[in-house]
Amino acid sequence: MRRFVIGLLAAIRGISGWVWKLRGTSPDDVAEQRITTGQSWDEFCDSLKAAGAALHFPGTPRDAFNQAEGYRYLSRIARAGLMAFVEHADPKAPALHRVVGETTKMGADNPDNFYLTAVLDGSYDYKISGRRNDIAYLSFGTQAGHYGQGGGLPPTGYIESDDIEMDADGCFELILSSTPHDTNWLPMTPETGALVVRQTFGDRNAETPAELTIERINCAPSEARPSYVTAASLDHGLRNAGSLVMGAPLLFAKWARDFQKHTNELPRFDPDVSLAAGGDPNIAYYHSHWALEPDEALVIEAMPPECELWNFQLNNYWMESLDYRHFTIHTNNHLAIYEADGSVRIVVAHDDPGLPNWIDTAGHTSGTMCFRWVRAAEHPQPNCRVVKHASLRGQPGD
Repeated sequence: MRRFVIGLLAAIRGISGWVWKLRGTSPDDVAEQRITTGQSWDEFCDSLKAAGAALHFPGTPRDAFNQAEGYRYLSRIARAGLMAFVEHADPKAPALHRVVGETTKMGADNPDNFYLTAVLDGSYDYKISGRRNDIAYLSFGTQAGHYGQGGGLPPTGYIESDDIEMDADGCFELILSSTPHDTNWLPMTPETGALVVRQTFGDRNAETPAELTIERINCAPSEARPSYVTAASLDHGLRNAGSLVMGAPLLFAKWARDFQKHTNELPRFDPDVSLAAGGDPNIAYYHSHWALEPDEALVIEAMPPECELWNFQLNNYWMESLDYRHFTIHTNNHLAIYEADGSVRIVVAHDDPGLPNWIDTAGHTSGTMCFRWVRAAEHPQPNCRVVKHASLRGQPGD
């Protein structure tokens, strides 16, 4: 779902200027009036208040624990929107930043992923300087910012770390340009509006993500300086951040409600719905809802197909991954312990059953969950069953 998040951010950016063109009104003139009268701030605050409706969408849990997580969730999305649209919205001086991470989560964010993004302008040239380090997977992509105009999130360039020339220490420079370069070139087009850096851990506790910086090049130093804040930039930033915090939680609240139709099962998520929301076409998603009594456990069994990677994760109701910094709330093809026949058995339980592949509920009694196959030759259906915790092998009462 990380593609959805980046897509939604870019969509909001694209819609902003498009609407004013339709109105035939100068956005700068309107923005100055909105800022000086306080309208921009008032509307932003109103959008935060209105976003609370997602926490009372049909099917949402109303107990204090889940509602507290829900309001924290809204505050996190507001923070993400402000970082993306107010603090890091200048293509003259782009900054690599994380929209989703350990404390900003949405859309079943993948605990194995470490994503960075930056706003770009396809008419400029940029340079990424970095050190590869030892994270399992690293790639760079540029994407067009045609949102609000029916363009989706079309790629304009892509390169993986295996195709980048590096020195003996893993250091490299990568040129982002609409003009071709012989080596270490990440293509752009005049329509390019965003950079996405994808990094995937095999073992988050043992691997170090790449160290990266980005700068504008092939221009006068004055042209690469950060822009001054303007009434228009702040008005647009607040407007876009408010749109994000209202829109994303409502979408995922609807999904979570629908997942309850197959609680404690993992049917495949509709690929068309996934793609429409910005899901990766190379990933088969299995989204669902889970709920366990204190003495119950959920056993998930699957035969992993030939694939690039797979993982399973536990989320809260709001589709935030649970706190993987402090609890074992997911596993993957690198971390899992396999059965003799190559299958894998995952056990979701409130307490450690003394078995491999235990997924900790981290104080939750229900929530959402996600299984992924990435670039899989086949898409086998995981099998799920709820059992009594005491019946699990290795536990008293066996």
